Amino acid sequence: MRTEIGTDLLLAADLLRRGDLVAIPTETVYGLAANAYDGSAVLKIFEAKQRPAFDPLIVHVHGKGQLGEVAAALPPGAEVLMDRFWPGPLTLVMPKGGRVPDLVTSGLDTVAVRMPAHPVALALLRSLEFPLAAPSANPFGYVSPTTARHVADQLGGKVPYILDGGACTVGVESTIIGWEADQDAWVLYRPGGTPVEAVETVIGQVAPARKRVLPAAPGTMESHYAPRKSVHIGDVAALMREHAGKRIGVIGFRTGHGAEFGEVLSPGGELPEAARNLFAAMRRLDAGEAEVILAEVFPNQGLGAAINDRLRRAAAKRT
Repeated sequence: MRTEIGTDLLLAADLLRRGDLVAIPTETVYGLAANAYDGSAVLKIFEAKQRPAFDPLIVHVHGKGQLGEVAAALPPGAEVLMDRFWPGPLTLVMPKGGRVPDLVTSGLDTVAVRMPAHPVALALLRSLEFPLAAPSANPFGYVSPTTARHVADQLGGKVPYILDGGACTVGVESTIIGWEADQDAWVLYRPGGTPVEAVETVIGQVAPARKRVLPAAPGTMESHYAPRKSVHIGDVAALMREHAGKRIGVIGFRTGHGAEFGEVLSPGGELPEAARNLFAAMRRLDAGEAEVILAEVFPNQGLGAAINDRLRRAAAKRT
């Protein structure tokens, strides 16, 4: 793939509408953007970044008017925070709306949203019919990029277009806060470009989070969506013998292994398709009549490593 750097908003918008990736400037760092409503496009973010786990992504909007489809509800004080700090480097975690795919939120029922304070990013967002999911535009483990050239150096050949908006003015990621009903308070998930002290002048004290909704680094999240039913990953045939007599649900790659409740993620053996179907399959089995959920080990490469990571996390919740 040839990577081009330019300032063509129309080209960037066209690529995003076609389900491609575009690196975009924000005031914090450059983001690797895709249509937040298109699960297939979002998968390309994980592939390009070689992101080892399905960590939640931040959804970027051009204003409060887009929140009707992104968020199911606004927590207490959210509008005041948006009026004061948007556009800007403050991300708010709120209940997820129905159009946002599970892949964007890692199966959580919350979504992280912000409005970037960059004229190029805002012009692009206003030209689109959808918000953008956009983590930092760098491979996993690398320093976040603050210029278009940084992106090209790290992701050249993996993204068709880098929208050049100059050097980022903030240079660190956004602050992330969310409303925790059990704490009856806004809590801090990640410090960043908006000082917490400034936030506290608007809504009062921000508490430390008891759980991590968005990790400071991929692979450290503790609160992925976890089924209520026990999950076991390994040799499915052996696990089926171990759980004989129970109503068994199976998550399989190409086959359901003859289980009473089998979920086949990709009959053709395509890891991107399997990744796209993973969370929905887990939810169906969790809501259905299966008493136990068994999962095979997927090929541990590319998105298969992310699937295995997610399944191990689900299994660890019940061990």
